[in-house]
Order: sequence, then C-alpha cells, then structure tokens
Amino acid sequence: MRARKGHARRRARKRLFKDVKGAYLRRGNTAKLAFETLVRARQFAFRDRRAKKRNFRALWITRVTAACKMRGIRYSQFINGLIRCQIELNRKSLSELAIFHPSAFDELVKLSQNALQSA
Repeated sequence: MRARKGHARRRARKRLFKDVKGAYLRRGNTAKLAFETLVRARQFAFRDRRAKKRNFRALWITRVTAACKMRGIRYSQFINGLIRCQIELNRKSLSELAIFHPSAFDELVKLSQNALQSA
C-alpha cells in the first residue's frame, strides 16, 4: 500500500485556514479559494510595505510645508537653505520639530533664510 501524506496535508490545510482567518464566505473555508486569497493578500502586503514609506514621506513633507508657510517661506526655499547650511535633517525629524518644538523649527527657518540671502 502506498503512503499518502494524510497528516502532512491536513497540517498544511490547517495552517492555510489559520492564515486566511477572517476571509469572507467560501474564501475562508475552501482550500482552493483560501490559497488564492492568501496569495493575493501577500502580494498586497508586499506592495503596501513599500507604499507605506512613500505615504509617510508625503505626510512629513506636507507638515513641513504647512509649517514653512506659517513662517513666510516656501518649502523648496527652506530645504535649499538647509542644504546650503549643511544641515542634514530628514523630513521626519523636521516634521516632528515643526509640531513639538516650534521654537527650534523657527531657528532652522532663520538659518535657512540667512543662507539663502548670503548666497
């Protein structure tokens, strides 16, 4: 009698159903549809891990832009001034400074404006 992989197959199916827990209708309790659902879910997860980085950078830039407008300077001018001053702060830290430490952000704006005027 040939050996069939009963236990291994059952264990694989249980793992599959555990991974697609919460899926809608037959997608969560039919092996074939559950597998297709899992493949798609993993594709979306891969894609969106990268999209998340883009979205956060856009959010930080929007926040810094708003903070710059309140201080009478354009975002591009502000960043250009920081580059000329050789201040290497990323957008995330600039956004945090603008929100939680406005006085420190004001100093950065002054430095940036001075660098632009002296050039």
